[in-house]
Amino acid sequence: MPAMLLSQTSEYALRAMAQLATLPADQATNSRLLSSETGIPNHYLSKILRKLVAAGLLDSGRGHHGGFRLAHPPGAITFRAILAALDEECDPDRCAFGWGRCNARNPCLLHPAFNELNSLTCHWADRFTLADLLAQRRGARGRTADGRGKPAARKAPGAGQGTRRALTGTRPGLGASRAPHAPPR
Repeated sequence: MPAMLLSQTSEYALRAMAQLATLPADQATNSRLLSSETGIPNHYLSKILRKLVAAGLLDSGRGHHGGFRLAHPPGAITFRAILAALDEECDPDRCAFGWGRCNARNPCLLHPAFNELNSLTCHWADRFTLADLLAQRRGARGRTADGRGKPAARKAPGAGQGTRRALTGTRPGLGASRAPHAPPR
């Protein structure tokens, strides 16, 4: 059974933002097409897109040239920003045992193990941007500053690969074992 580290809403938001990052900066797409391309139910996707617009991560417009597009270059949008738009913040004192809050001074039974997982997840969400997905898709060996081809500092070979695989249990990329346009199983 696959481990669920993120909510379904978070996974859908990451999937939608990854798909939008593949579009040219001046191109928008509507929610029906995005739903079809990502396999996310349109009514559910519309709610997610509204939250992403409200958080300033997406621009939206109506009419002939309307639709949704990234509000910032892919390199400026971290996974953490996407998760925060859905009110899924990294909280080091969040209690997995149900106490509400716990910490090293007042730990619950799960605190040591959960704290380690939470720290890795927060690091992953801070480290990866939509530009990283585009670079991986192109087979590039480094990050791009804006996700559209401007070179930036290179990562050390293999940097971050172990953490990403440990967190997702999947191959590098979109964090899923199926193509981004395939419908969910």
